[in-house]
Amino acid sequence: MAYDALVLVSFGGPERPEDVLPFLQNVTRGRGVPPERLSEVAEHYLHFGGVSPINQQCRDLLAAIRADFAANGIDLPVYWGNRNWDPMLADTVAQMRDDGVQRALAFVTSAYGGYSSCRQYQEDIAAARAAVGADAPVIEKLRQFWDHPGFVEPHADAVRAALAQLDPARRGSTRLVFTAHSIPSSAAATAGPTGGRYTAQMEETARLVHAAAAPDLPYDLVWQSRSGPPQVPWLEPDINDHLTALAEQGVTSVVVSPIGFVSDHLEVVWDLDTEALETAKQLGLDFVRAGTPGTDPRFVAMVRELVTERTTPDGERLRRRLGELPMWDTCPTPCCVPATRRP
Repeated sequence: MAYDALVLVSFGGPERPEDVLPFLQNVTRGRGVPPERLSEVAEHYLHFGGVSPINQQCRDLLAAIRADFAANGIDLPVYWGNRNWDPMLADTVAQMRDDGVQRALAFVTSAYGGYSSCRQYQEDIAAARAAVGADAPVIEKLRQFWDHPGFVEPHADAVRAALAQLDPARRGSTRLVFTAHSIPSSAAATAGPTGGRYTAQMEETARLVHAAAAPDLPYDLVWQSRSGPPQVPWLEPDINDHLTALAEQGVTSVVVSPIGFVSDHLEVVWDLDTEALETAKQLGLDFVRAGTPGTDPRFVAMVRELVTERTTPDGERLRRRLGELPMWDTCPTPCCVPATRRP
């Protein structure tokens, strides 16, 4: 099938202090997040001057994708739209329409399945198209990429680099800890056509990165960045609680790898580089946070490979073969929607 554009779809973030609270209200609308929690998170952004790092990271990724496309003969314009802040996705879709785009692919900066990490992006794309009107371009989301080498290998290299910063004499008491954004337990249970997709994919990414980077070390998958009301169960353990437990077990050194993220989002630079680091210091743990893919050439090339899967005969054959594997492609229509809400 022919496509005439790619659109990078991301979460979005504020870029000045006065935008922080309106942005957070956009993100949490309808979720029952207490105002005091919003104020607390707002302080995290204000600690960095009210600027989320994610938008510049998207600009950098956008430039890298364009350069990679040009170097490899991919003649597709690349656009960028966000779910929650400027440039808003609906505005981007309107620009695509005005530019004559009729059918586009969307690369979403989330590797995993589940409502917030996949289905909600699908809904936002549909809402943006509806806002633009009947002449909006058709937009099809590229597949999830939690196990793609272009995502796994940069994470593995970052773990190796982080381990190299620790005292090798303490290797026997070193732990590798993978983190990802926590979600409500109910959302985790219903993610994907048969449930559990988000956690299953995360566990597989952790296994792959561990096997490539440090198979001799024990590892755990834990969670971070909880934001919901306290009475609602979310995935646990939290990274800070887990660090406390590890210290009690005699662990001396920790490498934290944020496999739930494609770049150093605010949740990485605050929740890990600030809060978790402080927890580790208080516990006397050596702590190094591994990097994220960002604009690693392998990650950028992965975007091109996902596009060619959809645009070339060889890619279509690969798509059919890989499609035989469980949890491979983007969600079917009811995916990530709880059974009680499915048609």
